[in-house]
Amino acid sequence: MLSRLQVRNYVLIDSLDIRFPEGLVIITGQTGAGKSILLGSIALALGSKADASVIGENGDKCVVEAEFEADPDDPVLRSLVGEMDADWDDGHLILRRMVGKTSRARAFVNDTPVTASSLQALAGRLIDIHSQHQTLRLSDGKFRLSVLDHYAGNAALLEECSAAWSACTSALSELEELRERIARSQVRKEYNEARYRQLESASLREGELEALEAEQRQLANAEEIKGGLYAVENLFSDDDQTGRMSLDSVLREAGRKLEKISSYVPQASALSERIEASRVELDDVLSEVSSLGERMSFSPERLSQVEDRLSLLYSLMQKFGCSDEAQLIACRDSLSGELFDTTAAQERLEVLTARLDSLKKNYDEICARLHSSRALAALPFARAIEDSLRGLELQNAVFSVEIRPSAPGSSGKDSAVFLFSSTGRNPVEVEKCASGGELSRIMLCLKDMMARYTKMPTMVFDEIDTGVSGSVADKIGSLICSMGENMQVFAITHLPQVAAKGLAHYLVSKQTDEGGNTSTTIKKLSDDQRVLEVARMLSGSEITEAAIANAKSLLGKLRD
Repeated sequence: MLSRLQVRNYVLIDSLDIRFPEGLVIITGQTGAGKSILLGSIALALGSKADASVIGENGDKCVVEAEFEADPDDPVLRSLVGEMDADWDDGHLILRRMVGKTSRARAFVNDTPVTASSLQALAGRLIDIHSQHQTLRLSDGKFRLSVLDHYAGNAALLEECSAAWSACTSALSELEELRERIARSQVRKEYNEARYRQLESASLREGELEALEAEQRQLANAEEIKGGLYAVENLFSDDDQTGRMSLDSVLREAGRKLEKISSYVPQASALSERIEASRVELDDVLSEVSSLGERMSFSPERLSQVEDRLSLLYSLMQKFGCSDEAQLIACRDSLSGELFDTTAAQERLEVLTARLDSLKKNYDEICARLHSSRALAALPFARAIEDSLRGLELQNAVFSVEIRPSAPGSSGKDSAVFLFSSTGRNPVEVEKCASGGELSRIMLCLKDMMARYTKMPTMVFDEIDTGVSGSVADKIGSLICSMGENMQVFAITHLPQVAAKGLAHYLVSKQTDEGGNTSTTIKKLSDDQRVLEVARMLSGSEITEAAIANAKSLLGKLRD
């Protein structure tokens, strides 16, 4: 139940802190007093759209708090609160909304910041607000089907159906995406296969390019290289024409001479050893130079092979936009993966198609069970609504429900059509034939039905009695009053017959202070004040003795 409402600076409400009891709560007030503003403040706390236009003149922000006492054992509600990381507090919930002129609206549940959508989800389990124009929902197929499903007890089936539909749509989306990918791959398949074969036939090896370029440089300059090596060998050898000793002979002779004087100059021995070490090292160098010269040969055939291979690699790099053979190898592997992907995608397509067929079969089975349940519930549901309507002075009313096929969706493959006739003849779709007063009574009966089957703790009726008067209004009041025996019901009304029901009566009024500032307020009426308010509703602005007597009669307080 809604136990407390606090409002600060919301439109014309400067400050409000009011508590509400259980059962039926009557709210009245003259036209324009601000009843819709009060209802708007509650809607704001429940997560409705908010902007700076709701902020009053007495500050830069408005704050609305709605305090609820929920069933502490409600598992769904407790789970919702838990998902918000808010404190459950045994079902004591404070929903707060703050709207600033220069900042975004903020929402809280028990002081924990939450999103507006979270508030709305929570509100759906706490309160149902029936506005003046909600009779338009009778033309809403989802609403009609929802009412029937509540009566039929299809909650578990609907959860199954929604999950099955979600699985089907998800699988179908994945399947369509895969088909598009396969189609795109097929267009490029032949092109990619040709490119892959070209790279694959090239037998690419990482590091090959650098080695080939080095070999090409050697082969192209083989004669120059061989001449250079031969010249080095000559420098190390004897020259009979000039009488020049070889480098090896010179070093040996130098070492012997130094060794010969070492007995006189001790350092000469160390120098001799160093010369010998140098001679050995140079001898090794000469050996390698000779070996290089022997191996170095000019091969026009090999040079042609190397240049042809380099030409192939260079052309492939240019064609595929690569800078070296490593990138060519990566490109080849990518093409291979893409070609393999096409094969794997075809296999995945078969798996997904089979899975979708299975999911559709499961969905169809659930839809069939839902259809059977709805068809079975349609007649008793219609009879119950029909009985309620006849209790509201529509004695000849006929109400029936037709289950018709509809496009598949999360609620199955059915649509529910409500047929109505106030005369008992030729019923047609309810939104096409009922008057305003009849629509109000039909909607009230449906809400009464939903309240019983959904266990909604609080329900708000905003002028549900529009379009009716007299004894019908009295019976509507009695029906609302009976609903208040099992739940908290707020009835905003202009009819005295309805206002006289219930035990708690609140008056919404508009006041203007000396400075010309107008504000809306609400207060609970005492028994005497309530008599005067009902009398005002009976007689208008001038309250007569007859109106007071009539008001006492309606309130059951007529004294001798």
